[in-house]
Amino acid sequence: MTTSAPSSRTPALSNKLSAIAESATLKVDAKAKALQATGRDVISYAAGEPDFQTPSFIVDAAAEALSDPANYRYTPAAGLPVLREAIAAKTLRDSGWEVSPSQVIVTNGGKQAVYQAFQTVVNPGDEVLLPAPYWTTYPEAIALADGVPVEVFAGADQDYKVTVEQLEAARTDRTTVLVFVSPSNPTGAVYTPEETAAIGEWALEHGLWVISDEIYQNLVYDGARAVSIVEAVPALTAQTILVNGVAKTYAMTGWRVGWMVGPADAMKLAANLQSHLSSNVNNVAQRAALAALTGPQDEAEEFRLAFDRRRRLIVEELSKIDGVTVPNPLGAFYVYPDVTGLLGREWAGKTPTTTLELADLILDEAEVAVVPGEAFGPSGYLRLSYALGDAQLLEGVRRLQRLFA
Repeated sequence: MTTSAPSSRTPALSNKLSAIAESATLKVDAKAKALQATGRDVISYAAGEPDFQTPSFIVDAAAEALSDPANYRYTPAAGLPVLREAIAAKTLRDSGWEVSPSQVIVTNGGKQAVYQAFQTVVNPGDEVLLPAPYWTTYPEAIALADGVPVEVFAGADQDYKVTVEQLEAARTDRTTVLVFVSPSNPTGAVYTPEETAAIGEWALEHGLWVISDEIYQNLVYDGARAVSIVEAVPALTAQTILVNGVAKTYAMTGWRVGWMVGPADAMKLAANLQSHLSSNVNNVAQRAALAALTGPQDEAEEFRLAFDRRRRLIVEELSKIDGVTVPNPLGAFYVYPDVTGLLGREWAGKTPTTTLELADLILDEAEVAVVPGEAFGPSGYLRLSYALGDAQLLEGVRRLQRLFA
């Protein structure tokens, strides 16, 4: 028996995964935490993560679930029936869509719901209209479904909201999906009911799937309401997938419970995928999510009011910096200033020409971590999350004021 010499050729890795970029927001947050670990006094506006503790009644529900042996076993891949019922009730209450629990799939956080939504409705080469600025995960999830993201940009002069005319100009015969997000990550923009209805009617007219991310729908301010696109245009329910979760409203980012809601045929495909991909979400976390949705909402409202206070503070203080334009966000917990007025000028001996360079300068000179606009679309912008403590929030902005004085 002869033994062949080992090949000198290294087996190839996946081209598709090699093309996927690391999450920019998590990367910046990790860098900030690494610097903090070395003793540097870095204030981070990078992560979209509430600083509040998960309400105690939710934690108590999880503790109680630990004593039930039923939670030690496999459960339905699409989620606990009682949780799917609660999500269906929330969808009717907040999105105006009456769905059966069978149209709900519980996922490992909102990110899995986003991933599975694109996998469900995108075929190779399909074009997906992606309003920009966009959350950094969307284009990567589209690419993983072999789709082609087509950015449609709206700047600060439009309050970061695209128009039907812009969408129509970007539509081709290969366009099959529209991404709709209100309130927006990264901008905090909230479409009016009239704007939402106009976009929904346009998508309906052209037979497009709509993937609507509603994870911030309960975090709105100044009397705004994030009207669901399926409430604005009920006929869209046959071609819309909603994604949502408990992470932001209830300070449950680490519990990893999200969901997707959609037409029965689409949800059957997504459920089949999940049965092979991850099976059921952690049962204890599902029980905690059930408590969040069905229990008292007082603390969630306290969180919202705190975000509102911080929102007004950060907009007021950032607006004092010459060269910074700050549209007033009406939802989520992000502010997205236009900082083109700071580029091309010398600060601390450096002259940044992009917001990538500007963000590095801010971290080096002010020990403040922000996410550059390149993570969400064009350069010229910064995203700051105001989901951090009040004192840190104010100190970080004052550092920026001193740097750019």
